[in-house]
Amino acid sequence: MATPRSKPLSWFAAALLWSGLCGEVRAEPAALDSLRDIVVRLHSCWKPPPLSVANPTDITVVVSFNREGSILGHPRITYESEKASDADRLAYRIAVMETLQRCTPLPFTEGLGGAVAGRPLAIPFRTRKRPPKPDEKRAWLIQKIL
Repeated sequence: MATPRSKPLSWFAAALLWSGLCGEVRAEPAALDSLRDIVVRLHSCWKPPPLSVANPTDITVVVSFNREGSILGHPRITYESEKASDADRLAYRIAVMETLQRCTPLPFTEGLGGAVAGRPLAIPFRTRKRPPKPDEKRAWLIQKIL
């Protein structure tokens, strides 16, 4: 037979368990501690336009951040593929700006925040396929004499 005293405790335990199971789990994003981490995080948010909208294009944006990881000033596009049409360029510019909106503010560590604050960073977004590198000429190998 349950005592009146244990009943509220069991309800509390059940409510606590239920809230733990049903509550939203929000993982804190890992703090970024290097320039490579910044590029990887921005590339994880990158969604290039579909092929039905634009041809693959390479684009580079220069952006500055403050210590808290928010964008400082206005990002600038500094490179676009030379053979891209105006429609392709516009689609990729929009995709880059949407990427920056999705990903910022970035969770910098205190050290990285101080190091990059106010400094322009060039972030490349590559979608074109690169031609394969030619086979290396191995002049340093000793020729076999027959």
